[in-house]
Amino acid sequence: MQLHCLGVSGYHPSQTRQTACFMLPEIGLVLDAGTGFHRVRSRIATPQLDIFLSHAHLDHVMGITFLFDTLYQKETQVRVHAEQPKIDAICQHLLSPLLFPVAPPCQFVPLKGDVALSGGGRLRWFPLKHPGGSVGYRIDLPGRSMAYVTDTTAAVTADYLEKIRGVDLLLHECYFPDGLDQFAQTTGHSCITPVAQVAKAAGVGRLVLTHVNPLDDIDDPVGVEIAQQIFPDTVLAEDEMVIEF
Repeated sequence: MQLHCLGVSGYHPSQTRQTACFMLPEIGLVLDAGTGFHRVRSRIATPQLDIFLSHAHLDHVMGITFLFDTLYQKETQVRVHAEQPKIDAICQHLLSPLLFPVAPPCQFVPLKGDVALSGGGRLRWFPLKHPGGSVGYRIDLPGRSMAYVTDTTAAVTADYLEKIRGVDLLLHECYFPDGLDQFAQTTGHSCITPVAQVAKAAGVGRLVLTHVNPLDDIDDPVGVEIAQQIFPDTVLAEDEMVIEF
C-alpha cells in the first residue's frame, strides 16, 4: 500500500510545502483536504473517493473548494466524512454563497462509528485535544495498519495512545522543535521529543512527522535527529513523498 504525502505543512503553505493532505490511491481514501488537495486529481484510481477530515480549520479543509477541478471529466463520486459540527461549520462558512456560490460536487457524511473500507479494511476515529476539537484516524487493512494524528499536543499520557498502539505506520504532527512546550500546549500542537516518546510508548513500526511550521521552510524545521535518538525509525514527511507500508 502506498501513502502519498500531498501536503505536509501546518497553518498555511510555504515555498516547499502545501497544507495537510494525504492519500491512499489504491482504496480511494484521503486524509484531510488542505491546499495539497490539488494534487489528488492525478492520483484518482477508484470510482469512489472518501475524504476524512480531522477538523474544520482552513488548512485542513480548503481543498474541498478545489473539487470542481479535481473531478473535471471524471466519474468519481466523493464523500466527505467529519464530525457533524465540523460539517455544519464548513457548509455555513467556507461554502457560504458569499464565499463559494456553487456547492461542490460531494456528499457530506457525519462520523458515527467505524467505517468499512474497500478491500476488507476498517477505519476508526478517536477524539484529540485541540482548540475547536479534532479527531485522529486508525486504518486497519489486511496485513498492515496506519494512524493519522494531527493538531494535538503529544504526550505519553494522552488518551489516544492506546488507539494507535502497534500500527505499522504512525503519521503524527510535529509543528514545533523542542523548547516551545508551553506554546504547543496553548495552540494544541506538538514538539518533537513528546512525539517520538508517543511512538515508542505505542510500539508503532515507523514514525512519519508532518504538519510542520511553515515559517521554518527549511529541510529539517523540527530536528529529526532528536526524535531518532528516541525512536530510530523516524522520518520527516515532504510534499509528494510516497511511503510504502
